[in-house]
Amino acid sequence: MLVYPSSIDLSNRSLRFLTRQLVVRRREIGTRWRRLSAARQAMLALAHLRCGDTYAQLAAGFGIGIAIAYRYMRETVDLLAALAPTLTEAMETIREKAFVILDGTLLPIDRIAADTPYYSGKHKRHGMNVQVLTDPFGRLLWASPALPGSTHDLTAARQHGITDALADAGLSCWADKAYQGAGGPVRVPFRGRRLKRWKRRHNTTHAKIRCIGEQAMATLKGWRLLRKLRCSTNRITDVVKAVLVLHHASA
Repeated sequence: MLVYPSSIDLSNRSLRFLTRQLVVRRREIGTRWRRLSAARQAMLALAHLRCGDTYAQLAAGFGIGIAIAYRYMRETVDLLAALAPTLTEAMETIREKAFVILDGTLLPIDRIAADTPYYSGKHKRHGMNVQVLTDPFGRLLWASPALPGSTHDLTAARQHGITDALADAGLSCWADKAYQGAGGPVRVPFRGRRLKRWKRRHNTTHAKIRCIGEQAMATLKGWRLLRKLRCSTNRITDVVKAVLVLHHASA
């Protein structure tokens, strides 16, 4: 296999952060020697998460076996996922915002047509539903665990306790029509074709605010692994958590 130098569009801050975490991890478990140093393992993990490089590509690029590349990645993802904040912990920061924007996204997966629970009728493809909270400037604050793609956004928000957490914090939230009926602090646009003029103006203003949340979706999909996940669906929540931690570390 041919190997060539490449680049990762991340700052050195992400590499230093992950390297420190891996060094601490190796000390805790008493690791004496490995094929890759902590810094090289961190680089491997960033290449996989940010660029979507496969295990075969990573193995060839770093001069290790595919099985070793897999074990390194699993260890790194588990380590980062353990650092991800829960919704309760995230609310300590979120409650300081003027308001938040709630939206859902579908992370595509490679599943066959028989896997009905993972098929999204809205997006016409298989995937995992992830709910995202952003601040008024479109910065990513929190991402939920992944649910099967057939899960409705409102159902997912309720299942994760997002609406209750926002209500307890007394925080306003802007969302799209998919969250109609959420009640409480969740503000949604009016539905219907023949709306009164003031309702149309309201929907226009609402859309201008809510569209800012799309920046967080672009940030999330900037990690190319999330554009087409080929791992087990049981691992996707940890992958999303790992990406969230690295995003905050590089911000």
